[in-house]
Amino acid sequence: MKQDGKHIAIEAIKKKLLGKKLSYPEIFSIMDEISHERLGDVLTTYFAAAGFTEGFSPDELYYMTKAMVATGEHLHFKGIVADKHSTGGVAGTRTTMILVPIIAAAGFLIPKNSTRAITSPAGTADTMEVLAPVTFTIKKIEQIVNKVGGCIVWGGHLGLAPADDVIIQIEQPLAFESYDKVIVAVMAKKIASGSNHVVFDVPVGPTMKIQHFKDAEIIAKKFAYLGKKFGIHVVTDINEIRQNAGRGIGPMLEARDVLQVLEQSPERPLALEAKALRLSGKLLDLCFASQKKTSTLNGEDVAREMLTSGKAMQKMREIIKIQGGDPDRDRKSLRPGKEVFEVRAKRKGRVVGINNKEISIICRILGCPTDKLSGMYLNTRLEDQVDRNDILCTLYCTDKWRLKEAVETIKNLPVYTVEG
Repeated sequence: MKQDGKHIAIEAIKKKLLGKKLSYPEIFSIMDEISHERLGDVLTTYFAAAGFTEGFSPDELYYMTKAMVATGEHLHFKGIVADKHSTGGVAGTRTTMILVPIIAAAGFLIPKNSTRAITSPAGTADTMEVLAPVTFTIKKIEQIVNKVGGCIVWGGHLGLAPADDVIIQIEQPLAFESYDKVIVAVMAKKIASGSNHVVFDVPVGPTMKIQHFKDAEIIAKKFAYLGKKFGIHVVTDINEIRQNAGRGIGPMLEARDVLQVLEQSPERPLALEAKALRLSGKLLDLCFASQKKTSTLNGEDVAREMLTSGKAMQKMREIIKIQGGDPDRDRKSLRPGKEVFEVRAKRKGRVVGINNKEISIICRILGCPTDKLSGMYLNTRLEDQVDRNDILCTLYCTDKWRLKEAVETIKNLPVYTVEG
C-alpha cells in the first residue's frame, strides 16, 4: 500500500513539474508521503521547486491545506479561538508577546504556536524562552490554554502540519519560500491549532520577505479565500515597514522590549506598542463581531484598556507562571551580554536608512538566537539627527571573539545610512 501511495505521489510531482493541475487524492498522497518522510529529500525538493515556479491554483491551495491538516495532529478548543500570524522578515518586532496577553485578558482563548528563528536573529519562541519554557505536548497546551486563556509555545515539534516541517528543512539551505506554500502552511497550522478568528500581519518593505504591495494584496486574497473555505474569520493588516518597531534585536533584548510595553515603562518602544495595539484591535473586532451582543465595542479601545490597566501584564505573568517561568521577572532583570561595542556615527547628518538584512547578519554573527544574551540595541531611529560620534547602535555578546568578528563585519555592512 505504501508503495502505491509513493507511486501516486511521484506521478503527481511529475505532473506538477509539467505545469498541470493536481487533484485532492494526488495532493493528499504527496503530503502523506512527505509527512511520513517516505518520499526522500530529492523528490520533496522537486515538489517544493515545482510549486515555486508554477504556483498553485485556488483549488490546489485548498487541497494542499486540507491534506496538510489531515496528515497531522490537532489541538481542540471550544468557542471563539483567536490567533495571529506574521509573514515576518522584520527583526525586533515582537508584537505576538504583547498581543497574546491582551487577547487573553479580554476573555478570548489564544493558543499561540510560534516558530524559532530560521534566518532572523530571534523567533517568538526563542524570545519567550527567555521568560519561560516553550516546549509542551498537545495535551499540556490544551490544559494551559483552558486554564489561563493563552500560551506562547514552540509549535515546531507538535506535528500540526508535519509535511510543512519537512518542506521547511528542504527549503532552508536554499533560502527560498514560495508565497503559496507559506500561505498553505500557515492556514494548515491555524486550522490544526483549532483557531477560528485570525489576524494576519503582512509587513511590506524593501528589506522584508514581501517587498511589493501588489504581492501583499494577492497574499491577503488567498488568506481570505482559504479562511472562507475552512470557516475561519480572517482579517489581514498590510503595513509598510521602513524600520524595526522595537529597539532590541535578539531574544533577551526583544523580551525586554515586550516587558517595557506590558509594564508601561516610560522608555518603552512606542512604535512596537502602537503596532501591537492595532493588530490586537483588529483581532478583537473580529471576535466581537461573532459575539453579537458585544459588537458595539471597539477592539483597539479594549486592547488599550487591557494594556494601560495592567490586566495584560497580569495575564502575561499567569502565562509565564503556568509555562514554568518566573512570573516576577521584570524588564530590569533582563540584562544582555557583558561584551559591548558602541557603533558611532562617522558624520553629522540625518538617519535615512536602517537595513534590516544587515541587522540580521550582524546579530547572527553575535550568536543570535542560540546565545540569548547577544544582540543589537538600536539607539537611533529613522529621521533622527545625529552628530559625529553619536551612538547609532550597541552590540552585545557573551564572547569577545564573536563580538570582534561582528565589529569587523559591520564596517563592511553598515546598518545605518546617514546623509549630511
